[in-house]
Amino acid sequence: MAVKIRLRRMGAKKAPFYRIVVADSRYPRDGRFVEEIGYYDPTKNPSVVKVDAEKAKDWIKKGAQPTDTVKVILKKEGVL
Repeated sequence: MAVKIRLRRMGAKKAPFYRIVVADSRYPRDGRFVEEIGYYDPTKNPSVVKVDAEKAKDWIKKGAQPTDTVKVILKKEGVL
């Protein structure tokens, strides 16, 4: 099972809100996931990000691969 840490789109049309989730790479973007570890709101100025650093580090240790966008978010938050 290839596990990824990625964004799950929520919110209304033209008002995106993302949850940072751990999911099997075979599942659809907004489909089933294993665990929610944070959220990202790009509509606010500045963008709002909240990540559970312990859970993120734990999943990365277990072999979960963050997507490019999530990798940038985790670096800004000081998790990576």
